[in-house]
Amino acid sequence: MKKLFLLLAALILSLQAHAASDADNTTLTPPQPKLAFLARFSVDLVAPIWELGKTSDLGRRRIIPITGGSFKGPLINGEILNNGADWQTVTADGLALIDTRYLLKLDDGELVYLQTRGVRYGPPEVMAEVAKGKPVDPSRYTFRLFMNFETASKKYDWLNRAMGVGYAMRLGNAVVYDAYLLN
Repeated sequence: MKKLFLLLAALILSLQAHAASDADNTTLTPPQPKLAFLARFSVDLVAPIWELGKTSDLGRRRIIPITGGSFKGPLINGEILNNGADWQTVTADGLALIDTRYLLKLDDGELVYLQTRGVRYGPPEVMAEVAKGKPVDPSRYTFRLFMNFETASKKYDWLNRAMGVGYAMRLGNAVVYDAYLLN
């Protein structure tokens, strides 16, 4: 009888806790995301691509050197240094998994490390045109990025806590994207 009483008491407490949790979930809502324009990036990709081939079941590994570029916007401006790459994997169905790492030098000399992760995909015939470096209307394929920053700069310390998103397009030997901060 004592075990049954303890079991019923535990069940009642569990139901009360669940009901309280449901009440909290219906009265509180997460904040709505807001975007603030950070800058337009133009990333130069003029060096040859290194094709490593199929390195895993995920797909083919490609390393695309980032050879320079620039960015301009209301919050940051500067140049992209010649020291990064896109450590990209392309799956069997043509999905490109973007993984870039490169260094930004802001107009005032401060340095910011940038990593982007993202996806690029579209119909095979469209992606073949993109791969040839031909100008392709970016509405015909998807190219999205998520951005993280690191810096030792006190002036730009806010970037260490920032998350960004980008809508990109491939234009010949460059990737151009508009970057937005998630607020």
